[in-house]
Amino acid sequence: MENNQKNYNRRSFLKVSALSGGGMMLGVSWLAAANTKLTELGADLEAFQNGQTLNAYVQIGSDNIVKIMCHNPEFGQNVKTSLPMIVAEELDVDWKDVIVEQAPYDTKLYPRQFTGGSQSVRSTWRPLRNAGAAARDMLRSAAAQTWNVPQEEVTTKVGVLHHEKSGKSAKYGEMAAKAATLTVPKDLKLKSAAERKIVSTSRKNVDGKSIVTGKPMFGMDYQKPGMLIAMMVQPPAFGLKLKSYDASEALKMPGIKQVFTIEVFPDSMERGGFDTRTFNEFVVVVGYNTWEVMNARKKVKAEWEKAPEKKEIFGGFGGQKNERITPAGLESTSEHLVKMKEMVKQSARVLRKDGDPEAAFKNAAQVIERTYNAPFLAHNTMEPMNCFAEVTDSQAFVAGPVQAPEFVEQTLIKRLGLPADKVDIHLTRMGGGFGRRAYAHYMVEAALISRQAKAPIKLVYSREDDMTYGIYRPMYTATYRAALDANKKLLAFHVIGGGIPENPVHANRFPAGALDNYLAEGWEIPSNVTIGAFRAPRSNFNAAAEQSFMDELAEAMGKDPMDLRLELLERAKTNPVGKNNDYDPDRYAGVLKLLREKSGWDKPENKGKNLGLAAYFCHNSYAGHVIEMKIKDGQPYAESVVSAIDCGVVINPDAAKNMVEGAVIDGIGCALYGNMSFKNGKPEHNNFNTYRMIRMPEIPKRIDVHFVQNDIDPTGLGEPPFPPVFGALANAIYRATGKRQYNQPYLQEEPKTQG
Repeated sequence: MENNQKNYNRRSFLKVSALSGGGMMLGVSWLAAANTKLTELGADLEAFQNGQTLNAYVQIGSDNIVKIMCHNPEFGQNVKTSLPMIVAEELDVDWKDVIVEQAPYDTKLYPRQFTGGSQSVRSTWRPLRNAGAAARDMLRSAAAQTWNVPQEEVTTKVGVLHHEKSGKSAKYGEMAAKAATLTVPKDLKLKSAAERKIVSTSRKNVDGKSIVTGKPMFGMDYQKPGMLIAMMVQPPAFGLKLKSYDASEALKMPGIKQVFTIEVFPDSMERGGFDTRTFNEFVVVVGYNTWEVMNARKKVKAEWEKAPEKKEIFGGFGGQKNERITPAGLESTSEHLVKMKEMVKQSARVLRKDGDPEAAFKNAAQVIERTYNAPFLAHNTMEPMNCFAEVTDSQAFVAGPVQAPEFVEQTLIKRLGLPADKVDIHLTRMGGGFGRRAYAHYMVEAALISRQAKAPIKLVYSREDDMTYGIYRPMYTATYRAALDANKKLLAFHVIGGGIPENPVHANRFPAGALDNYLAEGWEIPSNVTIGAFRAPRSNFNAAAEQSFMDELAEAMGKDPMDLRLELLERAKTNPVGKNNDYDPDRYAGVLKLLREKSGWDKPENKGKNLGLAAYFCHNSYAGHVIEMKIKDGQPYAESVVSAIDCGVVINPDAAKNMVEGAVIDGIGCALYGNMSFKNGKPEHNNFNTYRMIRMPEIPKRIDVHFVQNDIDPTGLGEPPFPPVFGALANAIYRATGKRQYNQPYLQEEPKTQG
């Protein structure tokens, strides 16, 4: 058993109440006790300390059915199964008796209902265990009082209470009402790893049957009688804005009710950190069905003009405010590349400096320098953006797929001028998120459209809308330099990275801390192309560049790529440089050692294979891949992948394996084909006929996933496996073709015109 020794007020953390008809309900205020850095969640620590807590509920009915609420929005990462498993484990119930429900959005019960940053399991592991353990303890106490026996003699097994000496037993439901009258215990004993029967065993997705049978769960499924459909006409290029429009022909089309304009955010409105939107003014077409509206909006004659430079104030976390400048002009990818090359030659902002790297490079016998580039990427979630809204002058209801409902609620309150208790958000399952749905401007748009149309509406983005409205993964570049002495010993390491419009460098990550002389610098170029979080933000580029360079450096030093990484990590472990190193070198090395074993990296029979290696740390976890590359029909093909992950305790092994497999496939597709380019502000791709995605025959035949076995509290899993795919793929392509990869996408296809 494991003692919970958290120092917090137990009474404020767990609260119990009775259910009508018998039973107990346990409220859980978990973030106050969560083992996480709140800044990584984007949380306001000060507000948290002032008592804003996050609640979930565990309900045990008199019928012995256990209902566990999942507070976080679900977009395929399987938290709706994994989080309740944690509660059920400590509660000691039979999983078949558990019903899981998506918790409603409620800021009083569930502040920080945020899915992102690979924090869902990490931030709730301890609190949810406490919730289950507390409920079990209270049930044991109720049984002990009922049977007049010592509580320590009462045991539990899959939802049944037992007293061995007297032979008495009772189901949880029989004692739940009495348990609800008891005081929440102060000292809890949590299960050890050896005692667990649910956690670390595979359980099927609780929504699996509903998904495969087509049950209406997603935002696109949401329907209401009398609902109208809305679609928007937006500027054709970044840097343009609406000048005028003529909707006379559109209004003659069948089924069309209204055509009008909306302004998403007025200039006077202070915006939140996630209030990114692509264009601020649209022409809206409202009608009876999607087909009629799609046809009618083609008849809208809009005239556009160049937008001026714009300065906007954004409210940051912790009360900080910052000014964002959106420059004027029609930008092109070709011009972006020229600007980035010019910036590389200029001085940049120093992000970290150890030792005297300048002297080391000056005195080096050999300097290796390589530059890596990556384009903008579109998220391309399976389900395009959408939202249902029914808004009047006195209240608002919206329903749709969103990763950060609390943030958009605050925006809706400000934009609609309504009190918080008059704004209601319904969470639907998301058809993919990857960071895109953290920016819920589409919910604000839907609400404004409904209010102006004076009707319930569903705003629908087509795939073309979704791909050309932005919000993209930024465009990046990074130059890596290494200084070697005459004996090929590594003396210094330098990275200077920049991007449009943010720099990608994580200055305190590997190999920082492993070298005496280290320098990291960064710069940015402003842009009016809107950007946002893209699965493993910044890390998805850093891992590609850093791990590609690490392989080339190993070759120049005459070392095995695996050995070089392990040597550097050993230095970071035994004699680290600096105190701000983000990673644990021992865990990092553990992933590499597991990869070495499972991939057969050193086996003689594998020496002739084209194996590419990469490993990376992000979102508190460690991930690595070895990819075997073959040439298929004249093109590189990743035939098999071996993956190793250290994310602490794995809650649901099958679901975790699926997550890694998805990251591998997604990473290969983005690395080989992903590319959003612009010409005079216009996105050059608007659908999958020109924006290349990975196809079924291109998926690896085999993906073997292995987890480092330990009892470390769980860390991230949704994002960490994604970044090292890019580097492993680049290194495998080199083994197969002899050509290093410096520019994404790695397979440059002939551009196609939009249909």
